[in-house]
Amino acid sequence: MMNLDAYGEYHSTNLDAQTARASPIELVLVLTDGLLEELARARGHIAGRRYEQKATSLDKCTQIINGLSSSLDFDNGGEVVANLGRLYDYCAARLYRAGIDLDPAIVDEVVGLLTTIRQGWLGVQAKHG
Repeated sequence: MMNLDAYGEYHSTNLDAQTARASPIELVLVLTDGLLEELARARGHIAGRRYEQKATSLDKCTQIINGLSSSLDFDNGGEVVANLGRLYDYCAARLYRAGIDLDPAIVDEVVGLLTTIRQGWLGVQAKHG
């Protein structure tokens, strides 16, 4: 069995290394990847009826979404940024509903939306380096 403390330390060190040299878009992608991983855990906790862990996971997800939203430049980003902000708000609201209704399908909906957003960021990264 893997030592979870050692894995956690490795994961933390690896994340620190990724973020230390990352561009702003790469940081968004790292956060989005972490968010998608945590959403998978939250879905598993809902399905497994592990309510305390579900609450912790959904709280982490909401914090990451709020961080992504707060990093948007609403003053200079125009309609695209405004729409992205509304989409992040929608995702956070849906996760709140998933926690109340204990419905993994709502988490799946959010995963689909965030996967599409991630693909958009990959497109921006490819276009602008």
